[in-house]
Amino acid sequence: MELTVPAVNIWAVLLATVAAIVIGFVYYHPKVLGTSWMKAIGHTTDSVARGPKPWVYPLIVVCAFVTAWVLAGAAWISQEFYGGSFLLNALVTGWILFVGFTLARVVVHDAFDPRGFRVTGHTALNELLIITAMGLIIGVWPPAA
Repeated sequence: MELTVPAVNIWAVLLATVAAIVIGFVYYHPKVLGTSWMKAIGHTTDSVARGPKPWVYPLIVVCAFVTAWVLAGAAWISQEFYGGSFLLNALVTGWILFVGFTLARVVVHDAFDPRGFRVTGHTALNELLIITAMGLIIGVWPPAA
């Protein structure tokens, strides 16, 4: 059996990474869902104003990049297996991975969190929006043949 490395469009991955950062910024803005999230997680205006540790933002960028890279590779594998529309394969693959890995793990994690499931909806919706945006970007910009 011949092993093949998935073809990945690095520009699509980089754009998907930027999209994840932008979506998170907008989603958690106080005028969108940030105030509701702050209440659910137990933050105050003062605690949010202090900001995170300096290493958090580079970590977020790296994690968004890894997610986009893995989704691009998984979309390519799906395309090789199923054929058809690369866009549809990227979206469906992203959604399957979201449900099977992200959502399932968040629910298990939150089941043991003292806050319970108060934050689960926020986390799940944010991640679903990010994965959908990544799938769209990667799907409309497939790797060169």
